[in-house]
Amino acid sequence: MTDDTVARDQVVQAADRLFYARGVQAVGMDAVRTEAGVSLKRIYALFPSKGALIAAVLESRRAQWNAGIAASAEGATTARGKILAIFDFLDAWFREPDFNGCAFINAYGELHDGNPDVTRTVREQKAAFQRYVADLVRDAGAPEPLAAQIAILAEGAQTTAAIAGTPEAAAQARAAAEVLIDHALS
Repeated sequence: MTDDTVARDQVVQAADRLFYARGVQAVGMDAVRTEAGVSLKRIYALFPSKGALIAAVLESRRAQWNAGIAASAEGATTARGKILAIFDFLDAWFREPDFNGCAFINAYGELHDGNPDVTRTVREQKAAFQRYVADLVRDAGAPEPLAAQIAILAEGAQTTAAIAGTPEAAAQARAAAEVLIDHALS
C-alpha cells in the first residue's frame, strides 16, 4: 500500500464516522483533519473538494453495503432465502450501537438540492440495490413487480429503524416480505 492509499483510507474512514454521526453539513474539513490525523494540505491533495470526499465516503459505504448483503446471502440456498437474507442483514445492522440510518438517504436528505454528485451517487446505489433484488426475484420465478415491493420494504425498514431507534423494523419488513413472496409464488 502506498502512503497516499493509507492516507486516503484514513481520511475516508474518519469522514465517514463524522458524517454518519453528525451529518455531512455539520462537519468541517478541520474536524476531518483532526479525526484522520492527516494535514489539510494532504487531504486537499487527495480530495480536491469536500464534495469529492463525500463521494469517496459514499463509495466506501456502497462497498460495505454490497459486502454485507453478499455475506448475509452466503448461507441461503434459494433465491427466496437470499431475498429474506436482506432483512437478516438489516436486522444485524440496525443493532449496531452506532446505527444512524442509511448514509445514502441521510446524505441525499442533506445535499440533494446543492450537490448533483451526491444525488447521482445515491440514485446509482439505490438502483443497483433494486437490480440486485430484481435478479433474486427473477431467480425465484416470481413476478417482476415483487422486486420493487421488496426494495421498498428494505428502504422503509432502514428509515423506520433510524427514526424509531429500534431494530424491530427489520423483522417486521421480513415478515411482510415473506407474505409477499409466498403470495407471488402461489
